[in-house]
Amino acid sequence: MRKIILASSSKHRKKLMKQLKISFSCVSPDIDESRKKSEPVSSFVKRLSIEKAEKIALLNKQAIVIGSDEVAVVKNKILGKPITKKNAQKQLRLISGNEVNFKTGLCVIDMLCKKKFNCVVNYKIILRKLTDDVIDSYINKEDILNCAGSIKLEGLAISLVLKTQGSDPTSVIGLPLIKLTEYLNKLGIRVP
Repeated sequence: MRKIILASSSKHRKKLMKQLKISFSCVSPDIDESRKKSEPVSSFVKRLSIEKAEKIALLNKQAIVIGSDEVAVVKNKILGKPITKKNAQKQLRLISGNEVNFKTGLCVIDMLCKKKFNCVVNYKIILRKLTDDVIDSYINKEDILNCAGSIKLEGLAISLVLKTQGSDPTSVIGLPLIKLTEYLNKLGIRVP
């Protein structure tokens, strides 16, 4: 079996990868994740997923390398990871009652076969109106400081949602498993 590397230090992506029941390792790509001036959001997440995968693939030419990046967009504003509770409160107040578009870039590189697949997966959620009490309760009960837009849909955030729309709910968590499975199958890695 070919070596598979997830170019990420994210515990959420690692947990998603484990769902596929394939052997893999994680290596942090440690790249500059700054957005270029006037760079469209889809181009931004696609570029970062490619850069992450390419950096690790160049050091592991026998492996299949997976890179991914995600942002949440509300009212044309990009929301990354809040890092602090204060930022999480700001983000949740902004998205309260609004549509949140998650854009997740995915790149899979096989240097041995000289193949590269990449895409951007979109997923939309609409949140109900959130009171400050609900926001504080959510922040205190859920570990969301490293989740784009302060949304952990696989956890308690599901209780904040009115509606979802998209082809792959795992993309909201940061790694679109449906598309990833398609790419791995194309490279001869059978899932399941």
